[in-house]
Order: sequence, then C-alpha cells, then structure tokens
Amino acid sequence: MILNSKIYMVRYLFLFITYVFSLTCFSQNDDEMLLANTAIQIESTDAINDMYNFKFDKAEAYFLNLKSQYPEHPMPYFLMGLSNFWKMMPYLDTEDFRNTYEKEFLTYIDISIEKGEALFDKNDNNIEAAFFLCAAYGFKGRYFAENKSYVKAAFQGKSALHYLTYTKGKGDLSPEFLFGESIFNYYSEWIKEEYPLLKPLVNLFPKGKKSVGLAQLTECANSAFYTRIEAQCYLITIYNNEENNSRAAYPYAKYLSETYPDNPYFQRVHGRLAWELGNFAECEKVCYDINYKVNIGMPGYEENTGRYASYFLGRILYVKGDLEKSKFYFLKTSVFAESGNMAKMGYSLSAYYYLGLIETNLMNHSEAEKYLLKVIKLGEDKGDNAAVYNYSLASCQLGILYEKLEYNDRAKAYYKNALQRVKNLDEKNYSATVKEVTTNSNEGLTRLSKVKK
Repeated sequence: MILNSKIYMVRYLFLFITYVFSLTCFSQNDDEMLLANTAIQIESTDAINDMYNFKFDKAEAYFLNLKSQYPEHPMPYFLMGLSNFWKMMPYLDTEDFRNTYEKEFLTYIDISIEKGEALFDKNDNNIEAAFFLCAAYGFKGRYFAENKSYVKAAFQGKSALHYLTYTKGKGDLSPEFLFGESIFNYYSEWIKEEYPLLKPLVNLFPKGKKSVGLAQLTECANSAFYTRIEAQCYLITIYNNEENNSRAAYPYAKYLSETYPDNPYFQRVHGRLAWELGNFAECEKVCYDINYKVNIGMPGYEENTGRYASYFLGRILYVKGDLEKSKFYFLKTSVFAESGNMAKMGYSLSAYYYLGLIETNLMNHSEAEKYLLKVIKLGEDKGDNAAVYNYSLASCQLGILYEKLEYNDRAKAYYKNALQRVKNLDEKNYSATVKEVTTNSNEGLTRLSKVKK
C-alpha cells in the first residue's frame, strides 16, 4: 500500500525515535536476570520460533507457563503481548488494523509495564526492568503509530525515552546491542535526506550514518540470538522501501518464508518480491500455497494475504494467455478486496483493470465497461501513484472501448481524462506507462478528430 508522504514522515519519525531505545539490552552480565538465563533463552527461542510460524497455541502455552513461574516479572506478559502483535501483522496494510487481538495485545503490554514499573520502583538500578519498560512502551507506541494515532504514539515514545537513560550503554557490544544502534544510524541520516523539515529535531540526536547502520543490521541479522528475525524483517523493509533494492531484500524474505512456512506475512512478502523480480515460477508456487491456506482457514491467512496471492496468480496466468483462470483469480482478488475494505488499494484497482481487459478480449463489452468504470469510480479521489497509474490506464482503455463502439463523445472525454490524469504520475518510476497512455490517447483523439459528424 502506498501512503501519502505526510503519514510516512510521522510514522518514520516515531519509529526512528522508538527503535533507538527498543531491544538494545538483551546482553547483560547479571546471571540473575531472566534474559541471561540460558535455559530460558533456549526454551523461549523454541516458543518464539513457534510464534513466528503462527503456532500461537504452542508458543503461548510456554509463555503462560513462564508467567506461572515468574508472575511478578514483566517478561512473560511482554512475550504474550508480542504474540498478539504478530497475530495482527497480516492486517498491517489494511484500514482494519484494529481487530480482535487489539484488546489482548494492549492488556498484556500494560501488565508488562505495570510489573516493570513495580520492579523499577524498588530498585532504579534494575536494568532488566528498564529494558522491558523500554520495549513495552516502544511496542505500544509502534502499535499506535501503525494505527495513525500519532499523539498516543508520541506519549508512549516519551515514556520509553525516560527509561532509555537507565539502559543506554549498559549492554556489551553484542549483535543484540547493535539492533537498536543500527536502526538509529540508518534512519537518523535517512530522515534528514527524505524530510528536510525534520532536520532540526533529528539534529538533537547524535549523528548517524546509513552505511554503518546497514552493516550493523546485517551483522545482527546473521549473528544475533534474540533479535535476528526482527533484524531480517527490518532489512527487508529498508532495502525494499527506502533503498529501492528489491534484489537485496529478496534473500531475507525467501529465507523467512521457507523457515516459517506458515507465517502469512513472510509468505506474502516473499511472493511480492518474487513477482517484482520476475521470479514468476517461484511466485506462482508461493501464491498457490497461500491460496490453499486461505481456503482452509489457517491462522493469519485472511483477506489481505489472499488478495495479494490471487492478484499475482491472475497476472501470471494472464501473461500465459489462460484468460479464464486469470479471470477467476482476479475475481477472487476483488472478493477479498471488497470483503476486507481494500477495494481502493493498488492491487485491487489493478485487478479490476485486468478484468476489464479480459472481458474486452472476450468481446464482453458491457462487462469490460463495468470493470473499467469501477477503476475510475474507486480511484477518482485518490492521488497516490498506484491509484493514478490504474486510473490513467483504465481511462485510456475506456476511450479505446468507446471509440470501437462508436460512442465518440465518450471516447474523447476519456482520452482527455487519461491525458490529464497521467500528468500526475511519477514519470521517473512510471515512464513507460506515461508514454503508453499519452501516445494511445493522443492517437485516439487524432483519429476521432477526423471522423465526420
């Protein structure tokens, strides 16, 4: 999903501040801490692996057992909160991020904060308590940021920042410690480059360097014990979104998808990157697997994941010339989109556009018109590149369709509409589409100008 720049700016600023102090103190030299308990590390790792693979019952059985052993410690409550956060991960791209897991997530995170504060009140040198307070406030803030509740997120960030002063510099330089430092190094420079208006605020923090941040994050992704998976997730995000380097993100997505094959979020990202890189056979395999899991109702395989997979299958089958199967998967995409309040998203609009093309090829002109007009209606009030891209193509295609049917006034109107709208498209990244729409629309208007009234 493409968000407007203002939302991105606020979200990245908050995540930059939050992750400076989140998850940086796992390595401590205090044998009494649960984080340093080798047996708990091993058992927790097994449970955390189950969590990442969406085997929440198994993971939470261990977390609850840990809670019964250490009822006054924040760790088991934080892990239960983390588990419920991952249950919500497949919904991050949708407008329905709030769902049945929100209450449980916030309840467990709040209890973790309560337990941490109780320990910290007794001893303000309790670094483990301070760590969990940083992590809990940080995750709660991230949740509010994902919900675009930025005022609430800022308050959580302020609370986490308070406990940072007690934890900063207390961990040794292990890969775990590098996680937070790497995010800081990367985003402190990235935000200055992308959002110059935020420079005065970011300049209050120590200077960072993107190349150093990426090197540190890579080391963490390869060598860390607790934060390895989160580091790999962040490398995918940075390479794909900020560095525009899908090829660098792809190995991490493939590894996570294959290591945790029942994680819908990892599978979705794997399929999308395989599609972007032209690995269509691999994308097809992943997407058929996702569709099967959606059909049988596996945990986390909801409308949005099904929408992604069905769309990619529709595109692949369209290229293969199997229009009936392609149509089937584009229709599935539309069903998922409409049931999940995602009809205005980029892949949804594109699915309607391709349904219009398929019906045109099948000579079903009224059906083709219906789908193309749907793109126009849904994309009319949206200004992001995905909406403008699909709107421009659909408007041009309607011009072609109406010209063929000799509805010349309608054809002229849609050709002109396409020319007007395509001007708003980012020409740097969509130059081929700009050229296609501009050329086809101008040629259509030229032909129509020669038609006798």
